[in-house]
Amino acid sequence: MRNDPASTATAVLARVGGPANVTSVAHCMTRLRLGLADPAAVDEDALRAVPGVLGVVVGGGVWQIVFGPGVVDEVTAAVQALITGQAAGSGTCPGQQPLGARPADQGARIEEELRQRNATPLKTALRRVASVFVPLIPALIGCGVLAGLNGLLLNAGWLPGLTPAVSAIASAFMALIAVFVGHNTAKEFGGTPVLGGAVAAVVVYPGVAKVTAFGMHLAPGQGGVLGALAAALLATRVEKWCRGRVPGALDVLLTPTVTVLVPGLVTLYGLMYAAGAVATAIGTAANWLLATAGAVAGLVLGGLFLPLVMLGLHQALIPLHTTLIEQRGYTVLLPLLAMAGAGQVGAALAVYVRLRHDVSLRTTIRSALPAGLLGVGEPLIYGVSLPLGRPFLTACAGGAAGGAFVGFFAMLGTEVGATAIGPSGWALFPLLAGDRGPGVAAAVYGGGLLTGYAVGFAATYLFGFPRRPGSSPIPRAG
Repeated sequence: MRNDPASTATAVLARVGGPANVTSVAHCMTRLRLGLADPAAVDEDALRAVPGVLGVVVGGGVWQIVFGPGVVDEVTAAVQALITGQAAGSGTCPGQQPLGARPADQGARIEEELRQRNATPLKTALRRVASVFVPLIPALIGCGVLAGLNGLLLNAGWLPGLTPAVSAIASAFMALIAVFVGHNTAKEFGGTPVLGGAVAAVVVYPGVAKVTAFGMHLAPGQGGVLGALAAALLATRVEKWCRGRVPGALDVLLTPTVTVLVPGLVTLYGLMYAAGAVATAIGTAANWLLATAGAVAGLVLGGLFLPLVMLGLHQALIPLHTTLIEQRGYTVLLPLLAMAGAGQVGAALAVYVRLRHDVSLRTTIRSALPAGLLGVGEPLIYGVSLPLGRPFLTACAGGAAGGAFVGFFAMLGTEVGATAIGPSGWALFPLLAGDRGPGVAAAVYGGGLLTGYAVGFAATYLFGFPRRPGSSPIPRAG
């Protein structure tokens, strides 16, 4: 039976120090993300025991509570409603005492210590870059599905009067994605979003074809999302520099002008060339890697992707996917990485078969398995394989096998790519493309999934549990 979102939200807030202890609320596809004034107020064991909670991840000063797709949206809304209700009145979360007696400086000190201990500069930078692209995923998915549908209509010769309209709808976002990247970059790094978008728009403006520098003509879109990201970052730096030096009376005129002009010129006469070279190198490297060592590349990428998901760093790959989609119409990396989810599903099925008497764990697997089949791996990771230990490693082995399968066919000249990012598992089938058509791509991808399921299941069933007589495969707290 599905838990009531309001009661789940109440239980969560009661175990993280109450609504007054929450400084920020956000969510992704599977996780509720809470910023807390005093992390020491969290009862982590009790939080993990809340019905519906599949796992808890702490990093960068943010508490991430895994619920799974769909459920997390409802719980987040309920959490926000409870916090808003407390802010509007004087009530507290049911079962939670007011926190006014807790010194604010102590909470700030603990938060800072936690942030320094868990956030390295590299991880922080990757998460911030990921935050630029994550809000774009719904549009990438929608436009990718429409692009695939339009391709099927064109190949079949159906609805010839409609296909130009569908093509325009599917392509418009990708044609202007640089503007959205610039907007989100400025927003994430503390600038004015519309100014970041204005500077990034230079990258895709058709008039740049008339600009020459160093004896070469620019091409609209040269540098793509990487150029837009760099342009908006520069615009944010310039804007902050102006805000601290321009007199208040002139700020409204001079700051936006300088923020658009200076980074715009740098973008035209430098960043577009540099970002274009980097984007070309990414495409060339991907082609070479798959053509010469596809099986090994697939094995490594498929085997290591689950740890990246566990650390929350998998979203940092979004700029690479987006660059490949801009260049070729699809990303060849996503089908390889998606095999990690297949290994996870196979491992979970093996756990389900082996632990017949563990009712609670089998219930968790039944709840999380549909999401896992659709490529959302966090519920199975935090609810099943990671707590058990060995099944997480055997799930990685399944992902490695599936990745090697897909990579092997790339070595034979059959590429498999995805026209959009976000979905994986079975949900990726409508987005598949390749150099030999969507049918062949679907067959190779499906073979990779089956390989991942089979190896993940077999490795977990045979090696995922202790062999000592009388030993328990489930770690006990203590």
